[in-house]
Amino acid sequence: MPSDGHNIIDSLRSLISSSKGASYVEARYQARVTTEVNFVNGELERIRVVENAGCGIRVLVDGCWGFSSTNNISLLKESLDQAISAARVLAQTKKNKVQGLAKSKMITGTFRAPANVSLSDVDIEQKVKVAREGEKAARSNNKVVKAASCTYREMLDHKAIVNSDGADVEIYDSKPEFSVVAIAKRGGQSATAHEGVGITGGWNDLFKKSHLEYAAAASERAAKLLDAKHVNGSKATVILDPAMVGLLSHEAIGHTVEADFVLSGSVVKDKIGEQVASNLVTLVDSGRSEIVGNAGGTIIIDDEGVAAGRTAIIEKGILKSFLHNRESAMTFDTESTGNARAFQYNDEPLIRMRNTFIEPGTDKLADMIKETKHGYIVKGARNGQADANGEFMFGAEEVYLIENGEVKELMKGASISGNAFHVLKSVDMVGDEFQYDIGTGYCGKYQLAKVDGGGPHIRCTAVIGGLQ
Repeated sequence: MPSDGHNIIDSLRSLISSSKGASYVEARYQARVTTEVNFVNGELERIRVVENAGCGIRVLVDGCWGFSSTNNISLLKESLDQAISAARVLAQTKKNKVQGLAKSKMITGTFRAPANVSLSDVDIEQKVKVAREGEKAARSNNKVVKAASCTYREMLDHKAIVNSDGADVEIYDSKPEFSVVAIAKRGGQSATAHEGVGITGGWNDLFKKSHLEYAAAASERAAKLLDAKHVNGSKATVILDPAMVGLLSHEAIGHTVEADFVLSGSVVKDKIGEQVASNLVTLVDSGRSEIVGNAGGTIIIDDEGVAAGRTAIIEKGILKSFLHNRESAMTFDTESTGNARAFQYNDEPLIRMRNTFIEPGTDKLADMIKETKHGYIVKGARNGQADANGEFMFGAEEVYLIENGEVKELMKGASISGNAFHVLKSVDMVGDEFQYDIGTGYCGKYQLAKVDGGGPHIRCTAVIGGLQ
């Protein structure tokens, strides 16, 4: 296997230039090194460093896609032939064929994600140390915390993408993450709290806040949640924190505007140009880390060689755009938004989100609370689900009651639910501070993808309640 970037990209160029029998050929080499350290209750549960590398080849023949992958770079030509054969077989029976690929500016050059201290320059002992100390601190900071875990994980990628339309890029990416879970118990009661961060960047970008601070926050919150009351179910005014805003933007809005879902009958299929949210809401998906740096879903170029720029999905309440790859852009007679992504070399590129968020407004959080007679602050996005109609239910780790403009008691076991578009239409205040806060998560649409999301605090109306 080629040992450096020059060898591999030369191999891809040679393959593309010699290919015949396909209207489009794309070769994507990816080498990934994944490192993971996990401590559970004082024990080193997992430590591993996994390297994998190979090339995925995608071709368009007679209106049908063919795909093949190999981890043996000396067999690129054979893999290309397999992809072409697969497409030809499919073309004999498939009725709905690819109409073509939208014209896009193909990117060339070498790109590196900025990193303050490269992860490669930090030895494994230091990565073990922060995970061990984080787990120990989470258990030690409070007597009622009986169990804890701490995980450090990183992905270092080297990609080379060459296609027959002119893309010729090399990309070096760096995505570390750190997370702590604390579980408090007393009698038959228990409460769980999570803290973590996932970014694009280097070691010092990840730990702008100490690993011990994350552990202390998780431990203290788990202890407080142990004594918290449950929320009574009702439709109420809620102030969502940046993590909840990010989860709502990604799961309940973002998936409905992915063009492949739109073609399958998403609720927004005929709503471009319509008011779908409050005019205070501008919702964006971007491959860049807009507003603040180091967002976890940052990609510079997508896997079709298109710049992964900013796409305003909703602008001042109006639905403006779906998310496209080149195939769907051709179908919708528009431009690709740079959303074609593949998780590993043996995955085909799909339409995926990147960093999905609501842009900040002008309201101070203190004013949002002060102007709420009765409601809740909802913080700490947990698991959840949403469907193609925008109906959602998300768990929240902590909820604070607001009465007469003042924050009262902490409550637990809450969920929020509703129709995401109805919730966004109810937004009447948008905070002026911004944060990405779901960077430790992965999107699981057929294959994994590293994504992020966030926003300011927003005030809206939703159904809150329920035990978890």
